[in-house]
Amino acid sequence: MSIRVLIVDDHTLFRSGVKALIARQEDFEVVGEASDGLDGIKRAKELAPDVILLDLHMPGLSGREAVKILAQECPDSRVVMLTVSEDAEDLIETLRNGASGYLLKNIDTQTLIDSIRRAADGDSVVSPQMTSKLVRNIKNGPAAASVPAERDRLSPREREILAFLARGASNKEIARALDVAESTVKIHVQHILRKLNLTSRVQAAVYAVESGLTDTGNKS
Repeated sequence: MSIRVLIVDDHTLFRSGVKALIARQEDFEVVGEASDGLDGIKRAKELAPDVILLDLHMPGLSGREAVKILAQECPDSRVVMLTVSEDAEDLIETLRNGASGYLLKNIDTQTLIDSIRRAADGDSVVSPQMTSKLVRNIKNGPAAASVPAERDRLSPREREILAFLARGASNKEIARALDVAESTVKIHVQHILRKLNLTSRVQAAVYAVESGLTDTGNKS
């Protein structure tokens, strides 16, 4: 089945360029376009795309505001920010509000295509330049006085998988490391997100770092 993509960006030329790149891939289909956040939300509800490429700064309803609504009203669509902003605050806020990824517009074509495939498969995708900012922001942020009670609801296996998520591991990599089926990992990830009241793998990774659950050997 094709990966169905919705492009939300206020620059017509940019949308056309991304659409042309995606059209070259046999397993991709651009199902729609929108020029602002409000129209993007409307189109997402109508089309139920697998992946939404969402610009951050747009007139009217911005991507910063739209991602929060999309995460709530279109939970089956993976939202990937595609922006020129290298601001760590934009990165952290959009990921915490439900984005599954944060890509800079200066990435090469193959990285974009691979990232869309990974996002559709449930993986988190962040441009390499932004990954270090994500980690640094978390480390320099206020230390958690205590880990939320929800953490205690996780099983030892779920905590182990959460630690892999914090390192950016894909489902396939986790399955290989733990010698289990990839489908089993997907189920565990779904359970983790539900128990922690999160909407994306990236949010789970941020949670793991903030909570000190980054050691794959930590079962306590």
